[in-house]
Amino acid sequence: MSYEVTPWEVSGKVDYDRLIKEFGVSRITPELLGKLRRLAGGLHPLLERGFFFAHRDLDAVLRDYEEGRGFFLYTGRAPSKSPMHIGHLIPFLMTRWLQERFGVNAYIMIPDEEKYLAKKVESLDEVEPYVRQDILNIAALGFDEDKTFIFRDTEYIGHMYKAAVHVARHINFSTAKAVFGFHGETSIGLIFYPALQIVPTLFEHRRPLIPCAIDQDPYFRLQRDVAPKLGYYKTAELLSKFVWGLLGPGTKMSASEPETAILLNEDPDEAAKKIMNAFTGGRATKEEQRRLGGNPDICVVYHWYSLLFEEDEKALQKRRDDCLHGRLLCGPCKRELAQRVKRFLEQHQRRLKDAEKKARRMMYDGKLASKMWNWDFKPLQPREE
Repeated sequence: MSYEVTPWEVSGKVDYDRLIKEFGVSRITPELLGKLRRLAGGLHPLLERGFFFAHRDLDAVLRDYEEGRGFFLYTGRAPSKSPMHIGHLIPFLMTRWLQERFGVNAYIMIPDEEKYLAKKVESLDEVEPYVRQDILNIAALGFDEDKTFIFRDTEYIGHMYKAAVHVARHINFSTAKAVFGFHGETSIGLIFYPALQIVPTLFEHRRPLIPCAIDQDPYFRLQRDVAPKLGYYKTAELLSKFVWGLLGPGTKMSASEPETAILLNEDPDEAAKKIMNAFTGGRATKEEQRRLGGNPDICVVYHWYSLLFEEDEKALQKRRDDCLHGRLLCGPCKRELAQRVKRFLEQHQRRLKDAEKKARRMMYDGKLASKMWNWDFKPLQPREE
């Protein structure tokens, strides 16, 4: 079955084993997870359960940390013409956890021009209502305000442009075309855009670690060729799968199709109703399910429990076993998830009331933000790794 995975489009049922080979990334091994668990004092459930499943140079990041060189974090969110949904939080939750466990700086890009350059919206004004909303959603997650810098491209571009020119100088069109599939109808703005996406990997003279979905990997494949030529470290990546939409296994959650997703600004009661209509791995009748059991491997409800709504590993395993052996029916399982999603949204929406001040510190007034408004890129002597 065919599928497509690019930074701007994901469609079809993704074969992650095949994608690992196509992109040239590495699967996260139990040994690597063990080392991360030891250094971090535990593992985030998204790592423990394999949702973050692949990497580039995560071993080098952990070695750098052990040897005192440290590292920094970078991720981002491109606002579109729709609000954020729960799936959009995944890279930010992982970034926040890593910041908490390792005490490192985090840089969060808001590329408010990307969707326009990719011709996904008709004007920059179309995304503007969502830019601030997205920033507040991110600020409400609990990042360290003095070790986090949130910036939007159209505002911070004066500080980024010189570095982007240096990066762009080292990327020829044939390479960019091969990596991104650019063609005759691609805007020249989008062709230049990867240079801007790479710039934050040069904010510190340490190795950057980027938690993101695997569709964002092409940008950083280019970075790994360019950065050493400018005297900086190749980026490392922690790569996730895609969150299933409510309609079934492998379906995409899309804010532009509200029936597939739980939006962060959604009424919590309405969100709970959506969960009650989500696709499950249940049987046609209660009697059949009690006799034959359900199938959690194709169940969106179980998928969401395993991602964000059941932290306890034993409780998750019991839920799985009870489903498989017919002791747990879909109705009660969905009702419990619906209540957890409702509480999650209520708590997040309460935190948004204080997010304005937090966002201000992370964008302008905090220690890292204040430093970054004076940042000036300097190319260094080429390095080898």
